[in-house]
Amino acid sequence: MISPVWHPYAHLSTQPRPPKVVGGQGPRFMLEGGEMLLDATCSWWCMIHGYGHPRLVAALKEQADILCHVMLGGLTHEPADRLARELVRITPTGLNHVFFSDSGSVGMEVAMKMAVQYHHLRGKPEKHRMLSLMKAYHGDTSGCMAVCDPEEGMHSLFAGYLPQHHFAPAPTAPFSASPDEAEADLARLRTALERHHHETAALLMEPLLQAAGGLNMTSPHYLRGARALCDEFDVLLVFDEVATGFGRTGKRFAADHAQVTPDIMVLSKGLTGGYLGHAATLATDRVHNAFIGDSPQHAFMHGPTFMGNPLACRVALESLAVFEDEDYLGKIARLNALLDQELEQDRALRSHPAVEDVRVLGATAVIEVKDAAALAGVADHARTHGVWLRPFGRWLYTMPAYITSEAEMRQITDVMKSWFR
Repeated sequence: MISPVWHPYAHLSTQPRPPKVVGGQGPRFMLEGGEMLLDATCSWWCMIHGYGHPRLVAALKEQADILCHVMLGGLTHEPADRLARELVRITPTGLNHVFFSDSGSVGMEVAMKMAVQYHHLRGKPEKHRMLSLMKAYHGDTSGCMAVCDPEEGMHSLFAGYLPQHHFAPAPTAPFSASPDEAEADLARLRTALERHHHETAALLMEPLLQAAGGLNMTSPHYLRGARALCDEFDVLLVFDEVATGFGRTGKRFAADHAQVTPDIMVLSKGLTGGYLGHAATLATDRVHNAFIGDSPQHAFMHGPTFMGNPLACRVALESLAVFEDEDYLGKIARLNALLDQELEQDRALRSHPAVEDVRVLGATAVIEVKDAAALAGVADHARTHGVWLRPFGRWLYTMPAYITSEAEMRQITDVMKSWFR
């Protein structure tokens, strides 16, 4: 019997029947029939603790016996209050206010609305557009599609439907670049701000790792320079840390590498360890305090039904505790060292005629090929070796769960390399 489920990013006439997952434990999930697959993508980068983590499962069950959901409009509850306090504690200094929503895309929509209303309340309603970066991906909702890369992104079909924003060139200096090497990128960003700052509410960026736009890895010096430029041109700085937050780049947040505080930061994915959909948009006092006033326009008119869901907040709290209790930054450092050794330093892989580049940052590694056709069939190849890989475009990547062992990580990297032999 054909399932009525409409799957994402799928060509309906050619998609194969998707395998059915019936369970999971650690970094692996089980398919109907008993096949076990080592998940090299931790389910779109969110299952950072793997599947069936006993503490997260217990937290969900415990909270379900107390309160599963209640509206956050006019009410509050202990898990939401506690989670907000914890997020203020662990994020860069100054992000003191937390607005919850139910997904990373919605969290970015909140950030953009917040930035526009902030300037309106300050008497600058003309500052109502965004400045985004080429190679950006911020989500699939309408507002987010409008600030994704308009040329190589996946949303060009909707160009006539979307609002028009501005774009600066994607930074090219790598993570290891010196301040001087990042200057050319910052000069291009300055040019974009000089041209558009009068109508720009915020600069949006995925700090250090532009994920779904091609896993572009960039310099902390670019973040520092962007912070200074935003201050100079009265533009809010928004960090989309949906993919980079909670350790993916090697520190708890990508912003920590540059020791800068954005005006607004968006978190999701690893926030709950992937166990429930949830997001948080954090803001500084500067942004938050602009909304304090007596007029109807001072109210922030956004309120997702499931914002601050008690189950999601409770499992997020447990996820944060596990991250600290089990030294996840140490685990990530070990994964990084292995990925660097097995992939980035593999001369044979780097010199393969199909390979354009190999790069590693934190617990992320990507093999970029010159032609997407070179990756046709790689997912089936990986599955025959017990690994779940899902490449996109010209990028074969891994973003493993942080609990992946050294032997399991080598299994993933061996499968990735074996495709090119």
